[in-house]
Amino acid sequence: MKYDAIIIGGGHNGLVCAFYLARKGYKTLVLERSSNVGGAAITEEFHPGFRNSVASYTVSLLQPKVIKDMDLYGHGLDVVLRKVGNFLPYTDGYLLAGRDGLTAREIARHSTKDAENYPIYENRLANVVEVLKAFLLTSPPNVGGGLSDLLTMIKSARIANKASLETQRDLLDFFTKSAGEILDRYFENDIVKALFGFDAIVGHFASPYEPGSAYVLLHHVFGEAAGVAGAWGHAIGGMGSITQAMKNACIEANVDIQTDSEVSDIIIDNGKVGGVIVNDRAILAKKVASSVHPKILFERLIDPKHLPHDFKWRIGGYKSQSGTFRMNVALDRLPHFTHSPDNQDYLTSGIIIAPSLGYMDQAWRSACDQGWSEKPIIEMLIPSTLDDSLAPKGQHVASLFCQQFKFDLPDGKSWNDYRESVADHLIATVDTYAPGFQKSVLGRQLLSPLDIETKLGLIGGDIFHGAMSLDQLFSARPVLGHGAYKSPIKGLYMCGSGTHPGGGVTGAPGHNAAHVILKDRV
Repeated sequence: MKYDAIIIGGGHNGLVCAFYLARKGYKTLVLERSSNVGGAAITEEFHPGFRNSVASYTVSLLQPKVIKDMDLYGHGLDVVLRKVGNFLPYTDGYLLAGRDGLTAREIARHSTKDAENYPIYENRLANVVEVLKAFLLTSPPNVGGGLSDLLTMIKSARIANKASLETQRDLLDFFTKSAGEILDRYFENDIVKALFGFDAIVGHFASPYEPGSAYVLLHHVFGEAAGVAGAWGHAIGGMGSITQAMKNACIEANVDIQTDSEVSDIIIDNGKVGGVIVNDRAILAKKVASSVHPKILFERLIDPKHLPHDFKWRIGGYKSQSGTFRMNVALDRLPHFTHSPDNQDYLTSGIIIAPSLGYMDQAWRSACDQGWSEKPIIEMLIPSTLDDSLAPKGQHVASLFCQQFKFDLPDGKSWNDYRESVADHLIATVDTYAPGFQKSVLGRQLLSPLDIETKLGLIGGDIFHGAMSLDQLFSARPVLGHGAYKSPIKGLYMCGSGTHPGGGVTGAPGHNAAHVILKDRV
């Protein structure tokens, strides 16, 4: 069998890349090891009658251009907004965040000074985000490349130089400082700082006071949902409905999709890619793009003799660990939080248990010492409040996205032995804020950091396909000199979240890689 292009991995970026290639006439094949496409953006039934997103769990970062080009709404995608953005309970109160001035009113309820500084912070953040958005759907300059990369570098410099001096200073702050350091400059109230600081540790095994964590915060505010900038939403049917819509778009574009087809080797001849080996058969193509984790691609699918020594050494040191424990629970009723509004709209929000930056810092420190947090950071969503297709009538499903949990447990311990007891600890933590929650749980689906690696191919349980640290961003993602979607092997490309602009369900890496592939003559 022979194709113009083969995509390894049917996650959302692989599907996006395949779509753009097929739209330009490439005979394109997607190979997915699982029985269904979607990667980490899938929906499964985990308890009789209860379905939910398995790993990725909420919508905002998916690029509007990708949605439009693939006509995802026309192919079945339906996104609804949360009625309230976020709800943060604490010992003797709560804080809400959301649209139509809700965030500002809630901050004012907690601190007059913070209410005065909030518009300043928001304006500066918006200016920085506007600059960075210009880079999301472009290929970064490839250090050591030719004339085209030099022109890309000049273009990138012009984008940054158009920003005001104040915004350039803010850019420097967000790229080099900790989220805590920045937030401490603007705000005094702990729960207000926690509202913004949570984004700095999502999928990031670090303290909010670690330099560089401010960029992780930025990465989570790029998006929009249902056309509303900065909003977070829910895909009806769960995150799998996104990748199913992408699959439908690909099929319409004549992409060939084969599931239960795990690539075991990449064919390389005289420094050029020739195809792949799947289930002991060869499939030929002059161009192959991988959406799987960089360490899987370069350490498992390619004979080391084909890679430059320094490149292999750098991939060996590529940082990949996000500290996430993921859980779905089936509920016989909605939870009730001790301190909460009378209106239940807050239950459609992201419910964040992390009442201060100090709490987040301690969660990381205790995880470093014993493997998991004594007081974990938990974001709980109850998508069945917006989508009645996920649970039986009168019952609900909730997702718990939990930090900080170390991939490598100390003293030779295994997550296989501690998965259940840690899950009990997480549910008990929610129960302290919402008494009776523990008794309402009918069933659960657990993904420890080890399970996330095993089930989803995310090395170290890293939901971003590698740490979003300054040394692994832009032209240096995954390795400087190969940050523009091209590997050291001619005809072999990268199109997953291990490339610019990084993790999350964005579609940007797949979009950008496809455009590089289309321009490249191999």
